[in-house]
Amino acid sequence: MKIGILGLGLIGGSLGYDLRSQSHHVLGVSRKESTCQTAVALGSVDVASVNMNLLATAEVIFVCTPIGLIVPQVEHLIKHLKSTTVITDVGSVKAPIVTAIAPMWANFIGGHPMAGTTDSGIEAAQKKLFVNRPYVLTPTSQTPPDAVAQVEEIVRSLGANIYHCQPEQHDRAVSWISHLPVMISSSLITSCMSETDPEVLQLAQNLASSGFRDTSRVGGGNPELGVMMAQYNRQALLISLQKYRQNLDELINLIEQENWTALTTRLESTSQARPNFVD
Repeated sequence: MKIGILGLGLIGGSLGYDLRSQSHHVLGVSRKESTCQTAVALGSVDVASVNMNLLATAEVIFVCTPIGLIVPQVEHLIKHLKSTTVITDVGSVKAPIVTAIAPMWANFIGGHPMAGTTDSGIEAAQKKLFVNRPYVLTPTSQTPPDAVAQVEEIVRSLGANIYHCQPEQHDRAVSWISHLPVMISSSLITSCMSETDPEVLQLAQNLASSGFRDTSRVGGGNPELGVMMAQYNRQALLISLQKYRQNLDELINLIEQENWTALTTRLESTSQARPNFVD
């Protein structure tokens, strides 16, 4: 197939690697000529351009731009396409994107691969990024079944695990397990930096190991992505943050009251619950 990728960053570049390995002809478009050249040189795409008309012959197009650019970029993109072209995106928020694009392009399927790293840009792209990772698709009742099947076939070929849900369900779910952790992780780093004794702060930085690395990782990621999570999934994220604050207040109270029995019960409960989210 001829497959287009609009946005050649971590996700777009990684998609390109895997699609080319399956002998698809991959067309890439980026805002920067230097990114286009790098993508071709690295072997992520067959050909790349800053001009969207390169994608006119693509059968399926993955829109891999930052969340805030997805809708305006698709508005510009569809001027160059045949009506049979299938478009999907990889944005981490789905309801506002699907609501905006579905009426303007019948063959649109919202998508979100739950994969990535704290690095960004085409240089961060890697092969087999999506293997055994969840990949959410959010077709509506009006989405043509043939278009859904086409995207499913490609996603399945990446080795990803496909999940279907409504856009609003997706946004509520990721507010808990993706967007909330970014804000918590950022707050953790900010709190540590508030230590006023320079020697203690330096010691803490020297002693930080795997526990701190795991809990702070997403807070050290791409700031633009974090802001867009908050901006485009604001209501669901606020609910998650408020619930987290309530739980944090409860923990503070237990420790202030030296209620070690209740704290033990709380920690035992979370220890038992964690395997339901991660292996």
